Amino acid sequence: MRGADYPRGVGILDGWRVCPRCGAELARVAGGHAECPACGSRYWANSAPAAEGLLERDGKVLLARRKREPRRGFWDIPGGFLEEGEDAIDGLKREFREETGIEVEPIEFLGPHVEPYDRYFVLGLTWLVRGDGEPAPADDVEELRWFGPAELPAEMAFAHQDEVLRRWARTRR
Repeated sequence: MRGADYPRGVGILDGWRVCPRCGAELARVAGGHAECPACGSRYWANSAPAAEGLLERDGKVLLARRKREPRRGFWDIPGGFLEEGEDAIDGLKREFREETGIEVEPIEFLGPHVEPYDRYFVLGLTWLVRGDGEPAPADDVEELRWFGPAELPAEMAFAHQDEVLRRWARTRR
C-alpha cells in the first residue's frame, strides 16, 4: 500500500492550531501545508526520512525486537530516523551502531518505502549491509536474534519489512 492509499486522518500537522515559533493562530492551506500569517513561518507535512539495514551472516538475518511503541514487542529491521540534514548512509550506519553496536557498510540498496508511523508517514530506505562483531541490544532494542529463511517472524513491526524479508528468503532457498 502506498502513502496515498492510507486514510488521511494520519498526518503530522493534524491538530496544529498555533505557530510553534510565535504562538499566533495558523492559517490552513490545502495539501498538508500550514502557514503563519503573523511571522510568515510555513510548515509542510512531509514524510520523515529513515534508513534500515538487513545484516546477513551464515544464511541468517539479524532482527531487533522493539522496546518502545509503536509496535512494541514486534520484530524490526535495525535502523531509524535520520537526523536533520544527515546523509542517508551516515544515518544508516549511526542507527545500526546505536541499536546493535555493529559498524556496517551498505552493499546493496534494496529499495524505498512509504508507510504510516504513529501520526505521520515515513520515507524509508533499506539496504543489505555487512558488518563484523557480536551484536548487543541497545537504544530502543529489547532483543536481537538471527533468523533463517524458514524461521522468519509471522508478522514484522511494519508491513514493508514482511515483503523485504520474504524477498530475501526467496533468494536464499
